[in-house]
Amino acid sequence: MKKTSYWLSAALLMSPAITWSQEEVEIKVQQLTEHVYMLEGRGGNIGLSIGDDGVFMIDDQYAPLTPAILEAIGRLTDQPVKFVLNTHWHGDHTGGNENLGKAGAIIIAYDKVRERMSTEQFRKLIGGRTPPAADAALPMVTFNDRISFFMNDDEIQAFHVAPAHTDTDSMIYFSAADVLHTGDVFFNKRFPFIDVDLGGSIDGTIAAANLALEMTTEKTKIIPGHGPLASRQDLMDYRDILLTVRNSVAELIGRNCTLEEVLAEKLTESLDETWSWNFINGDTLVSVIYADLAKNRQPGAE
Repeated sequence: MKKTSYWLSAALLMSPAITWSQEEVEIKVQQLTEHVYMLEGRGGNIGLSIGDDGVFMIDDQYAPLTPAILEAIGRLTDQPVKFVLNTHWHGDHTGGNENLGKAGAIIIAYDKVRERMSTEQFRKLIGGRTPPAADAALPMVTFNDRISFFMNDDEIQAFHVAPAHTDTDSMIYFSAADVLHTGDVFFNKRFPFIDVDLGGSIDGTIAAANLALEMTTEKTKIIPGHGPLASRQDLMDYRDILLTVRNSVAELIGRNCTLEEVLAEKLTESLDETWSWNFINGDTLVSVIYADLAKNRQPGAE
């Protein structure tokens, strides 16, 4: 796989263009506890807290799916969506913001989510541009470290993590329910996309996974950014894979290997069949780790 193939795949993943209809997407609902649910559709996994205090929602996928998502929520409760908290700024997690904001929901996110969404974002390596979001889609409440919500017999704790998948990531923990929503710092049973063009890093992703492991037990239910509901062991497997591949790439960079030479080592060969998916395969992961770590080489090193 050539270097350009990675960036093309990344561009396709992050493209705001919708090439499917909402009728093609089924919104799957999984109840995790008395009040907490996970919704799967197209885009990032949605977390819900539902109770007498209303609906607290984590992420909202793409704009065309808002009616189907609200229909699915309506089968669970007649309470309105009061809050929507975005785990980061990518469109497959914030695309429904405008619709839900106009319907009365309060949109919340880490400070830099609003900053990223307010201006055009450009990825130099893939040549892709993301235009500014509409004003109604922007978070109207932001936080710089953490924020808590007390509703539906739970304390819902949202906290920012150091740059990982992006430089805007947050995780959300439902204290009483013992459910953690990781956003895209964790892709369950899939190689991750790390947005190194706009602040993401492999080391930060591994650090975020370690933080999630520290605050969970075998009983904790984990909602990943993408992929099926996860256990702590799933998260540990993911962390271990990333750490192993990262260290192997770093060693080869230390020998001044080119990307093509690193790819020729087939570092993920034993993992590709299980962990590759539509846009991200083993070569993609190795390429993005190489791009990230190679930035720290000494000038003139080849």
